[in-house]
Amino acid sequence: MKTNLTLAMVALLASAPAALAQSATPADIPAVGQTKIDTETFSRTVPSANRFEIESSKLAEQKNVAADVKDFASLMVRDHTKAGEDFKAALEQSQITASVTASGPALLPKDQAMLDQLKNLDGDEFQAKFILLQTEAHKQALALFSTYAQSGEDPALKEFAKKTLPTLRMHEERLKDLVAAHS
Repeated sequence: MKTNLTLAMVALLASAPAALAQSATPADIPAVGQTKIDTETFSRTVPSANRFEIESSKLAEQKNVAADVKDFASLMVRDHTKAGEDFKAALEQSQITASVTASGPALLPKDQAMLDQLKNLDGDEFQAKFILLQTEAHKQALALFSTYAQSGEDPALKEFAKKTLPTLRMHEERLKDLVAAHS
């Protein structure tokens, strides 16, 4: 069983770059290397990404996965629920005049597609895919928040991005531990 899990993780991780390269990134999702993100893109992307983290982690809490993965999922629900509240407070102080809300619209297509990949999986398959998708989601979130914290236009949202970065970095470290423990 352990060998099968290891092989599954290796196969998933090996195929991830190719799969990600094939999936066209929507224009409203910032690329990892982008040097500037406008406020509209940031304020549209954050609620969807945050909601993906919460919903996928709630799924993980219900699935047959290792205890450390369930612990990580609980941490994601707690931290990203708080991030959603902090984003809402930042929006209230922001200069945005558009009708952006903290809960945002339905998930953006990229986030919905990732969530859909998890829904029918369980056990080792779910766990491997969850870790992989969380790793990719946090890589994108770190790029988004880092870029906006450096070059964002709205002071309140820029401050929110700066304050959220340490938590996102901690999540990334926890994910590295999960990858090491389950590969």
